[in-house]
Amino acid sequence: MKRTKYSKEFKIQVIKEALETGKPSVVARRYDLNANMVSRWIREYRDGKYGDTNAMTVPDLDSKQLSNENDQLKKLLGEKDLEIAILRDLVKKQNPHLLKKLK
Repeated sequence: MKRTKYSKEFKIQVIKEALETGKPSVVARRYDLNANMVSRWIREYRDGKYGDTNAMTVPDLDSKQLSNENDQLKKLLGEKDLEIAILRDLVKKQNPHLLKKLK
């Protein structure tokens, strides 16, 4: 089996996509690569092997991604809390005898 050499530009493209999505295995499947290879490229990128000074730094990507995910989760949690409060109010009004079981 012959080994394939990938260009630096291709590797950086795959790395950026994997870091942005947070799912290296999905990106690897998209490009028909082994997930371990993509993970190794990411590790080498973090160590500075590719020397891409124009790329976003990994901590910037991680903090942005985590911040966005955190905001989404807070919004979902707030919606669920509101939904539960509305449902409890409905139960109180329609079936007061079931209120004892909820507590």
